[in-house]
Amino acid sequence: MPTSPKNHDPSRRRFLAALGLGGLSLLAPGQALAAKPRPEEELATLHDLTKCVGCGACVEACREVNGHKFPEPVKPFPKMLPEGVKAEDWSEKRQESGRLTPYNWLYIQTARGQYLGQRFEVHMPRRCMHCQNPPCANLCPWGAAAREKNGIVLIDDKICLGGAKCKAVCPWEIPMRQTGVGLYLRLLPRLAGNGVMYKCDRCHDRIAAGAKPACIESCPYEVQEIGPRSEVVAKAHALARNINGFVYGETENGGTNSIYVSPVPFDVLDAAVTTGPGKPHLATVGDMMADETRMAYAALLAPVAGIVAGALRIGSRLAEGDGDTPKNGGTPKNGPGAGEGSK
Repeated sequence: MPTSPKNHDPSRRRFLAALGLGGLSLLAPGQALAAKPRPEEELATLHDLTKCVGCGACVEACREVNGHKFPEPVKPFPKMLPEGVKAEDWSEKRQESGRLTPYNWLYIQTARGQYLGQRFEVHMPRRCMHCQNPPCANLCPWGAAAREKNGIVLIDDKICLGGAKCKAVCPWEIPMRQTGVGLYLRLLPRLAGNGVMYKCDRCHDRIAAGAKPACIESCPYEVQEIGPRSEVVAKAHALARNINGFVYGETENGGTNSIYVSPVPFDVLDAAVTTGPGKPHLATVGDMMADETRMAYAALLAPVAGIVAGALRIGSRLAEGDGDTPKNGGTPKNGPGAGEGSK
């Protein structure tokens, strides 16, 4: 059985030193990416639910294109302290497509019922909403979640410790955790964190290269389109007027960059879908960051999170430089620590 990294491990010492000193050159609050000024225009996606037939082409394309980003956990998992902390392991359920998981960032949610005396069946591609003022990015104590200038909300798997603060403050509880992967294995595997949080990153690397997200490009029915948010919102309202439909995502949580248009009211759809872990709701959501306590916390946290994030990145690079933390949390040379994981 693999043994725990020793405290005298030079790479470990350099890593922990980076946590304390590496961020001192990053004192500017701007290092907390969520606190950067909002750009003049953001990218948003429009989902025309009158077109979706639930074929799942978008789900498969997302898996294929983003598979290299999926976690490869180290087992057995370190036993956590306190021992009541449970591991979350989806590595044996990678083909699960009926909900969101660390290996399935997009799924088709289906609502069936009656509206105005007519039966309906509405299919909805569900994933991260990419909020304009995301509480996950504003409130992550480690600065691991961030919002890019183009409106994409990301989780940096190199510094995420899997604390799940992002999931706790997300109105839809979107991020999902995989134990046995990430930086916590090199830090304090029994005390600090419990893996890495994963969610849709809207194919940010493809967008940076001038391409479309895989889900949009692969859809044979052109359910989704992407463009400047003002144009997407205008198209959404025009479409809603044409079909006597309804819009979701424009104002939810203070505004998101995932806009849905449906011929059935979203409260009716919400009552008709199965919700729960990995299956987000469609209820009306107020602005989570409008709460004065959260706003004050975010304002105080931003510069600190920036410093911590910088230190964690430096520590992560030092560990990788020594070959002890392979990509996606592969097995370090000295192992992640003794213990058995639970599913």
